[in-house]
Amino acid sequence: MLKTSIRTLLLTHRVVRICTSCQIHAWETNILFKLTESRTFSTGSVKCHDNEEEYLDSSRVSSTLTREDSLVTRGSRKRPLSPLERVSRLLPQDALSPEVMQLREQDRQRPDGDIEMSVAHLEHEADQPLQSLVAEETPPENSVHFNQLSSSESGAAVVLPGENLLVFGEILMAELYKKNQVEFRKMFTLKAGVLLQSSWGVILHDDIVGKPAGVVLKTNRGVPIFIRRVSLEDYVLHMRRGPAITYPKDAAVMLMMMDVKEGDCVLESGSGSGAMSLFLSRTVGSKGRVLSIDVREDHLKRATKNCKRWRTSWNLQHREEWPDNIQFHHADLCKASSLLAGHRFNAIALDLVNPHLGLPTALQHLHPGCVCAVYLVNITQVVDLLEGIRCSALPLLCERIVEVPVRHWWVSPAMKKTGQYCTRRTPVLEDHLEEVLKETEDETDKDETDTGEELSAQGQPVFGSVPYIARPHPEQLSHTAFLVKLRKYVQ
Repeated sequence: MLKTSIRTLLLTHRVVRICTSCQIHAWETNILFKLTESRTFSTGSVKCHDNEEEYLDSSRVSSTLTREDSLVTRGSRKRPLSPLERVSRLLPQDALSPEVMQLREQDRQRPDGDIEMSVAHLEHEADQPLQSLVAEETPPENSVHFNQLSSSESGAAVVLPGENLLVFGEILMAELYKKNQVEFRKMFTLKAGVLLQSSWGVILHDDIVGKPAGVVLKTNRGVPIFIRRVSLEDYVLHMRRGPAITYPKDAAVMLMMMDVKEGDCVLESGSGSGAMSLFLSRTVGSKGRVLSIDVREDHLKRATKNCKRWRTSWNLQHREEWPDNIQFHHADLCKASSLLAGHRFNAIALDLVNPHLGLPTALQHLHPGCVCAVYLVNITQVVDLLEGIRCSALPLLCERIVEVPVRHWWVSPAMKKTGQYCTRRTPVLEDHLEEVLKETEDETDKDETDTGEELSAQGQPVFGSVPYIARPHPEQLSHTAFLVKLRKYVQ
């Protein structure tokens, strides 16, 4: 029995001495991790794991809590006992080596100081901008806290005289450009306490208010988003639709056909989603009027809402009233004689399936010599329109039938794979070919950082030294409509 007890005591003593060195190494590793991982907002207690991967996994799980909870918890909780300490406490004091006693005395003093140092480190980080934290750690999607949102730190922007800053209620456009192409585009209304969400992160609407139009703000992931006010063209392309809209390219040509100017009175049949109504409203101004009718009530409701939303945003942006010059009516043009009685129009815009059926009613209220512009999708509708005018013997001259194509192009400077601009090469004659090849070999022997390019004062290649690549844009707008210009004459 005595021999067995002595063997057990010697074995225990040897295990304690071996674990002592492991304990010191684990404790030093723990202190290093605690200082470097303090930015992960972990509220779990600092543990001395024999397995380093287990410690890292536990830190990732606990990193979802907030910074304030981390400060409180780190200061209140104590470091738990390591496996070595648990074993050593079961042994009598006489069986412990001096190294173990010294380590136990150090553990009683160091944890409190380490916790205070970690808390002070986190308090110092709390005063720093959150952009540095976002750059180091990207939070997962759909788990964004409001205090993690970032904004532009480029300094106070210069506000020009007469410029209005962004306010709640305005309609804005958010865009992300990559390689001179729009990667993301979204139209939204600025509201308090709402997030602008995208696949590249979020921006709080409250961070946008008070900024000038055309500002670049960073999401919580550090991605720059361009924020600007929408134009009327942007609005009609991205607003909610019921039926198809009159595209801006076609609306511009129709306005030129009808020669609409400020103060005119225009009849529109086929309100749709209200796109053409807004273009006519802006053209005729506060002195003119637009009478818009549609046979479908749901189309009228959608057009009314779109026009009201645009007017509200315009009033906030320009500090002046958009002219309330549009009158919407639920009626059929073929049976709208009583509605049109007493009106005289300077122009007529029709967007109907069978416009030739309503032309006899509308022409009675059109001034002689004025134009009726018709928006037709199919060429068969154009044929039916002309045939209807011929059979009804209407006093109309078909001056023009056009289709408005628009072709977008992609133009960008040529770039190398390293991100540097390409440079133009001087044409070489055959007589100097050997000299050029020798110069090329000498250039390849130079350091990669020495490009040999002539740079301007701003550090960019001089004007005319960079070649450009131009090709049609892969996303093209297809056929939209045929536009028919009809002019009334006196018989």
